[in-house]
Amino acid sequence: MGDAATANMEPYMVAQGEGQAVWFLGTRMVVKATGDTTRGAFGLIEQELPPGFATPAHVHHGEDEPFYVLQGEITFHAGEKSLVAGPGSFVFLPRGVAHRFEVTGSGPARLLQFNLPAGLEQFFVDAGDSAVGDAPPPDLGRVLALAGKYQFEILGPPPSSD
Repeated sequence: MGDAATANMEPYMVAQGEGQAVWFLGTRMVVKATGDTTRGAFGLIEQELPPGFATPAHVHHGEDEPFYVLQGEITFHAGEKSLVAGPGSFVFLPRGVAHRFEVTGSGPARLLQFNLPAGLEQFFVDAGDSAVGDAPPPDLGRVLALAGKYQFEILGPPPSSD
């Protein structure tokens, strides 16, 4: 590239337990890489998901979302497909495809979420709360208010756990 941003890039590391931690809809997320640290190529978030957690159905218009499951069992619903992913599984959700996911195993789950290109990681920071103390009640209103700014739509509430 040859521009000033490229010239100033340095190798870096974010160790276990490091990164910007936020509570988002009852999950703990730690931002490990941002557009500023990857020249806009990708963002990376580590997520800790409680048993039974489910996202609302949504669609991203600005980025693809690859996921790597570290712990637990997560079922991803994307378009007409349901993908049951356990530790070591990789799931790719392309932009423009409606999707949601839920922790379907009996315990908590952990995953790495990539955002390609970068930018969506800032949404979770803006819509979340600093991860100090216990998780606050989920604020779906804040999520809905910020969705358009980050080029995605919420299509429906999380599925009922009944």
